[in-house]
Parts: sequence; structure tokens; C-alpha cells
Amino acid sequence: MFEANFNTIKIFILTTISFVVTILWTPLLTHYLYKYKLGKKIRGEENAPIYSKIHAVKSGTPTMGGLLIWLTTLFLIFFFWFLAKMMNIEFIDKLNFLSRPQTFLPLASLVAAAVIGLADDIIDIRSKNGRGGLRVRERLIIFTLIAIVGALWFYFKLDWTTIHVPFVGNFDIGAWYIPIFIFIIVSTAFSVNEADGLDGLAGGILLASFVAFGAIALAQGRVELATFCGVIAGSLFAFLWFNIPPARFFMGDTGSMSLGVTLGIVAMLTNTALLLPIISFLLVVESVSVILQVLSKKIRGKKIFLSSPIHHHLEATGWPESKIVMRFWIISAVTAVVGVVLFLIDKG
Repeated sequence: MFEANFNTIKIFILTTISFVVTILWTPLLTHYLYKYKLGKKIRGEENAPIYSKIHAVKSGTPTMGGLLIWLTTLFLIFFFWFLAKMMNIEFIDKLNFLSRPQTFLPLASLVAAAVIGLADDIIDIRSKNGRGGLRVRERLIIFTLIAIVGALWFYFKLDWTTIHVPFVGNFDIGAWYIPIFIFIIVSTAFSVNEADGLDGLAGGILLASFVAFGAIALAQGRVELATFCGVIAGSLFAFLWFNIPPARFFMGDTGSMSLGVTLGIVAMLTNTALLLPIISFLLVVESVSVILQVLSKKIRGKKIFLSSPIHHHLEATGWPESKIVMRFWIISAVTAVVGVVLFLIDKG
């Protein structure tokens, strides 16, 4: 009983520490971003006239705020690992959440995608009219390469070939596990990237999603993975403190790429990938709106939405940014709870 209680306490302790650490070093990052004018450029009118008109006022707002999230997570996981190695104290040892079967892969994916996203942010900052970053096709290729590494690791190193269908059971799909894994990671990463368009929007959706998967991981007895999700959630809380409208800085690709890939990895590690579209329902809505818009323009020569993703369409119809963000947060919280409830019912 004590062990189970301590596992929950451990998650809350490290989530709180993550929040505090992120809050404390945010002024340092903010000072650096503003001092060196590492601001985001808004796309020109010839590329996205509606988007450009609505968001012109945000031009120059610093980006790369995602550094707060993944650097804090990276620091804390190795900080407590180091303390556990250096100090022979049981309490400190229990706070260590670096684990080969549970947190190695999501941490590696988080950092790898974050570094690539950081490079993209830097390219974008140095470009003219915000057109110097990676194109959609290039992003998809990068997401795919990261997903392939993860898929091969799961298939060959972990011997994972089973996918769980809620309320039905487990199915051994053999080598089909690899392409399905790749699809889930790429689609999740793409969706998060598309959702990162309004102040606090992606951060709020991701916060609800990581809290939900943290709860699922804890229910499965994957304490280190649940703690990992909690640490990310803690840093996301701190990030949102500064990112709510009007944003002090943007998440940038270093945040959206890394967190999107990691969210997909966590869903696969918990074998609850089929609950991901429910828990992160708005990510599905965001990406589907973009896909429908592109297909409609190519096939019909007409747009379905005034601007895509759908949050930009709502802006174009007159919704205030804060109203869109807050309502999306509420929807995300509800769908996250629904996803966890379905998991618990299925688990029995």
C-alpha cells in the first residue's frame, strides 16, 4: 500500500518540481530570446493572406519556447538519476525515473525531434517573410525517419507485435506493427505541429493529453513512464503561464515536433494508441481540417475553410483568439477524461 501511495506522491513531487524549475529559468530564456531578437516572422500575404492579416501583430514575438519543456525534462531525468547514483538515500533513489524499458525511448525521441525542430526554428528566424523553415513534405520525412527508428526498436528490441483494441482484445499483427507504428507517430507529430497556431492552443491540448497518458501509465504500473508524463505536464503548465494570450513567446518547432513525436511514442508504450484519437480529439480535428482543405483545393479548386487549420477558420469568422483557445482547452480536458474512463472500463 505504501509503495503504491509513494508512486503517486513521486509523480506529484516531480511534476511540481518540473513546474517550479521551468518557471525559475523562463526569465533567463526570455531575456536571451528578446535580446537577440529571435522572433518569428509571419508568412507574407501572397502565401496566406487571411492568416497574415490576422497575425501580423505577432510578428517578432520570440519563438523556441519549447526549449523550456524538453530541456527541463532532460535536466530533471538526469539530475535525479545522478543523485540516485551518488547518494545512498532511499528517498532520492525512488525519485529516479530513468528506465530502459519505460523512459529511454520517449526521452531519446523527445530530444532528437527537439534538436531537429530547434534547427528549423533557427532557419525560420533567419529567413525572410517566414518562409525559410522546413516545408510540410520535409517535416513529414523527418517524422517518418524518427518513427522508423522507434518502430524498429519496438519490433526487434522489445519484440512488440501486439496492438490492443479497446473492448475487443489484443491482436498479434506481426510485421504490420511497423507501418502502423510509423503512421501513428507521424500523424500525431503532424497534428501537433498544425495545432501550434494560437497562443496557448497546442500547449493546452498537449497538457491534457500527457496528463491522461500519465494516468493510464500509472494504472498499468508503469510508474517511471507516468512520472515522465508528469514532468512534461509540469513544464507545460509553466509554459502556459507565459504562453496564454498574448503570448510572451511561441512554442516553436522545437516544442511541437518533440512533443508530438513523444506523445505518439507514449501511446504506443502503453499500447493504447487506439485511444489516442479520443484523448487528443482536437489534434485529429486540426489535421483533418488541413487535409480536407488541401484536397478540396486540388480536386474542386475551392476552399472549405476560410483558412486552415480550423482554429484559423474560426479566427477568420470573428472568434477572438482567447475564446478559441479556452474552448479548445475545455474540449481537450473532456476528451482526455473520456479516454481515461474508457481505458479504465476496458481494463476492468
